[in-house]
Amino acid sequence: MESFVNEVNFFEGNNPEDIAAKFGTPVYVYNERILRHRIRKVAGAIKNYPYRANFSIKANSNLEILKIALEEGINCDAMSIGEVKLLEHAGFPAERIFFVPNNVADEELKYAIDHKIMVSLDSLSQLERFGVLNPGGKCAVRINPGVGAGHSDSVVTAGKNTKFAVEEKDVPELKKVAEKHMIKIVGLNQHIGSLFMEPKPYIDAARNFLRIARQFEGLEFVDFGGGFGIPYHKLSGEKEFDMDLLTEELEKVIAEFEKDYGGNILYKSEPGRYVVADSAVILGRVHAVKESYEKRYVGTDIGQNVLVRPTLYGSWHDVEVLREGKPVLPSSGTRVVSVTGNICESGDIIAKERELPIIGEGDLICVLDAGAYGYSMCSPYNSRPRPAEVMIGEDGSVRCIRKAETFEDLIRLF
Repeated sequence: MESFVNEVNFFEGNNPEDIAAKFGTPVYVYNERILRHRIRKVAGAIKNYPYRANFSIKANSNLEILKIALEEGINCDAMSIGEVKLLEHAGFPAERIFFVPNNVADEELKYAIDHKIMVSLDSLSQLERFGVLNPGGKCAVRINPGVGAGHSDSVVTAGKNTKFAVEEKDVPELKKVAEKHMIKIVGLNQHIGSLFMEPKPYIDAARNFLRIARQFEGLEFVDFGGGFGIPYHKLSGEKEFDMDLLTEELEKVIAEFEKDYGGNILYKSEPGRYVVADSAVILGRVHAVKESYEKRYVGTDIGQNVLVRPTLYGSWHDVEVLREGKPVLPSSGTRVVSVTGNICESGDIIAKERELPIIGEGDLICVLDAGAYGYSMCSPYNSRPRPAEVMIGEDGSVRCIRKAETFEDLIRLF
C-alpha cells in the first residue's frame, strides 16, 4: 500500500492543508466512519452467546468519541474516577460503566460504590478495603491467568512479571476475604496485555481464565480483556488482526465452559486500541531539514509531547508525506531520514532512519494510527500547549472536538 490516506479516503474529500490552516499544527484528525466501523467490529466479536464489548477509555477519552461509543451501544471501562466522571458526563448510566482500578484510595472506591458502579478489585488488600466500605456488596475481581502478551514489557499486564491482578493460588484467600465482609463476587476479569496480532495468546488465556472461573459460583459475567492489535506497519502490507478467527475459536472455548458451568453468563471484552487507533492521524508541519554527521533529519512540530509512544515504547508509526494536500508517493523518489519533533530530548524521534519520499520544508507529515494512546498521553512538556482534535464526519464535514490549548491554559492554575 503506497498511501493509507488515499486507500481509505481518510480525509473524505477535504484538503488536509485546509485543516492545518484552520486548526494549526500539530493537529489530531479523526475519521468518524472508520471509528464507527471499528466499534461495530468489536461489538460482534462474540455472536452466539450473551456479549458486550467495553471500550477501554484510557486509549482515548475525548468526549465526542465517548458519545459515539454510547450511541453505538457499547459499554466502557474506566481506570480512574476521572474517567468515570467523563463517562457520566458523556451520558453513560452506571450500569454501562465498569470501574477497573489499580491501587486506588478509599475515596475512589467510595465514589463508585455510592454511584452503583460495578468495581473490579485488583488485589486482596483492595478487596479488603472494598469490603470495609461496602459490606454485603457485589464486586468483580481481576485475575492474573498466568499468560501475558504485548508489544512491550510495559504493556504486558498478566503473567509472572506484572503488578496487576490476583494469581490463582490466592483464590482461597480471596474467598475468605469476601466471606468475611459478606461480599458477593459476581464477575471476573483479566487483561493479558496490548497489541498482539494473532488470536492464539488471547484464546490460550481465555481457556485458562475460564478454568479458574470454575472455582467461583454464581458468576454473572466474565471479562476476557482486550489487547487486540492493529497493523502499525500497514504501508508495508501488515495484515489486520483476524477477528473472525478469534470469534470462531473463542466461541469453542465458551461452549466447553458452558457445558460444565451453566448459568446465564454475560461475556465481555475490553478493547481500547483496536477501537480507535487507526481512526486518527496527526498532521504536523516540516520546519527544518538538515544533515548532521552523514545523517539526514526532518524537523517537525510533532514532538514527544504530542505523541510519546515512539519515545516511550520504541513504537512504530507509519508516516506519509503530504504536499499541496496530496500524498507524495515513494515512486517519486525516496531517502533515508529520521523524522523528529521540536522537544529538547535526543529521544524525540517519531520515525528513526526511515526510507520516505523526499521531504522538504513546508510539507505536511501525516503520522498514522494515532487514535489510541496518542492524545490521551499528551503533555505540555517544554511548555508547549496540547494540540486540537478535529473530527471528519460521515458526511465529510470537519468539526473541532477539542480546542488547542493556549499559553493562558498553561498558567491558569498558578
